[in-house]
Amino acid sequence: MNGYAHKLERRIDWFEVDFRGHVNNVSFIYYVQEARVELLHIIGLMQSQAKEKEGPVLASITCQYYRPLFYPGKIHVYSKVSEIKNTSFVIKHAIYNNRNQMAAEAQDILVYYDFVKETKLTIADELRKGLEKMSSGNIVPPEPL
Repeated sequence: MNGYAHKLERRIDWFEVDFRGHVNNVSFIYYVQEARVELLHIIGLMQSQAKEKEGPVLASITCQYYRPLFYPGKIHVYSKVSEIKNTSFVIKHAIYNNRNQMAAEAQDILVYYDFVKETKLTIADELRKGLEKMSSGNIVPPEPL
């Protein structure tokens, strides 16, 4: 399947609007963070950080903006793990407005990290399986209105 593994729906809040009348670019990064954290919770990575003293750290985030978002409105962030390497993995996101038009695409690179030793860790087989489960799904953005 080529669909996404996770979908976040949320409303646009008034405080996210800048003086130009559209959602500030920083809010897009916040939306991606919210989707990423939900996806990591599903995999079980957010819980392991506290217990195991290891977990993912964000190494890079990029965002390509296509169209503005406006208040009031809702957004949908579609996410999936798109690449798994030895010590890192990539999450791709697509942000859609309430008219089902793509507003932005973003990409996170996360490194699996030992917080005690302050070093990268190899992604274990069990974790790799969890990441692979989030690499595709049947969630497909609808056609634009």
